[in-house]
Amino acid sequence: MAAFSDVMRHSFSASISRGFSAQILYNQPPNQIDGYFSQGLIMISRFINLLPRSTDQNILQSLRAAIRRSAAYRFAVLFCISLAASLVWTLAFDSHAAVASESTNTLSSLLNQFQIPKNSTTRLLETVGLFVGGIIFCIALDRWFSSRSVGSSNTPLAEQARRLKQLKIGYPEGMTNLEVLRTQGLLETRFQPYGLSVTWTSFLSASSLIEALSNGTIDFCGGGGTASIFSQAADHVFVRVAKEKYTAPKGQAILVPEDSPIQTLADLKGKKIAFDKGSSAHYVLVRSLAKVGLDFSDIEPVYLTQPEALPRFRRGEIDAWVIWVPYTATQTRSSYPGRSIADLESIFGDKASIEVPTYYYAIPEIVRDYPDLLKVILEEVNEAGAWAKRQELEAVQRMAQNHEIDPSILETLQQRSAERAIIPIDDQSLTALQHQANVFRDLNLIPERVNVQDGTYSLQTKQNWTY
Repeated sequence: MAAFSDVMRHSFSASISRGFSAQILYNQPPNQIDGYFSQGLIMISRFINLLPRSTDQNILQSLRAAIRRSAAYRFAVLFCISLAASLVWTLAFDSHAAVASESTNTLSSLLNQFQIPKNSTTRLLETVGLFVGGIIFCIALDRWFSSRSVGSSNTPLAEQARRLKQLKIGYPEGMTNLEVLRTQGLLETRFQPYGLSVTWTSFLSASSLIEALSNGTIDFCGGGGTASIFSQAADHVFVRVAKEKYTAPKGQAILVPEDSPIQTLADLKGKKIAFDKGSSAHYVLVRSLAKVGLDFSDIEPVYLTQPEALPRFRRGEIDAWVIWVPYTATQTRSSYPGRSIADLESIFGDKASIEVPTYYYAIPEIVRDYPDLLKVILEEVNEAGAWAKRQELEAVQRMAQNHEIDPSILETLQQRSAERAIIPIDDQSLTALQHQANVFRDLNLIPERVNVQDGTYSLQTKQNWTY
């Protein structure tokens, strides 16, 4: 594309120079042409050379796509080209222009050349005829370019998009990357030229998302890795296709009521603890108890989705609640009751992203039959995640201007804002997930051992989904 842009810029500049000298000022000496227009042509050429380099390519692509779809733009271009063509041809055949006096003022001469001769029916008909002919020629040229464009759109991605027709995506509320992807319409923009529509459905938990994948309700989703273990044990049909690179260290927590006597994890013994069964909260609780020497049998589990647990927690019917975003200490959760006695950082340290991962899932048909489509989906998920990281960094930088913030926090955010949001599934990821699966099997929470590295359920690829 860069080489093509350079050629177009050169051709455009050269065309301007030749057009002005040959059609408009052909009766002027070369030194006068240089004197009047050389500086202007240099400035125009430099502007054309600078514009693509100083403009964000994604924005330019979006504007170009929008312009191409505009009927008004097409009409305006055809009209202007036809008008210009008719004027040029009128000037070319104007016998009066050839004998223009060299002593006449240059500006007056130019204006006189563009005037259509008065009281000349023949000349008027010639001009109208040329104008109409110019429109017909431009329409034919436009149709030819359109047919060439359609031919070039027969790429694997275009073919796959037309074949699928509709992409159904599921997301859990509070999952940042998918929320950004949905609200900004990134996928809709990418797939609109191919006629592929995108629909979005929210779910209460990751386990319900993967179940929806299995029964064909959705094609793609994201959620915690723990849910995929229970789903695999239940013979649900899905494929892990990518994972988020980082897990928020405060992204999950164990809450207790403000006036609760519970102060530490050890105080959870014998207490009623609410969490969503088969979710990452389930694993967080198991590991939290093990950290202080308690067994899962030492507590009374209360299986509730997060929306179900909230009113019961407020009424004091449960002693503790294992939650995830947006219920943790964020702006969204500011009006929620309770205080945290542990979070991912205090439980797992710097291993939180490995121990409690977020995965992206797809139906096997998407992986097998629509690989180029899947690549674009993951590209846009990564783009959404990168955008969210930049916003988070900017927010912290604004806070740093008025408040004292640990420099290490700012440094970490700066580093992560420059890195990928999602990464391919690798052996390290699957080894940690396998450890989770083994823990749940040892607790008899799943009926049999599962192999998360089974290629039927996990796609391992070197693809980094870059543009």
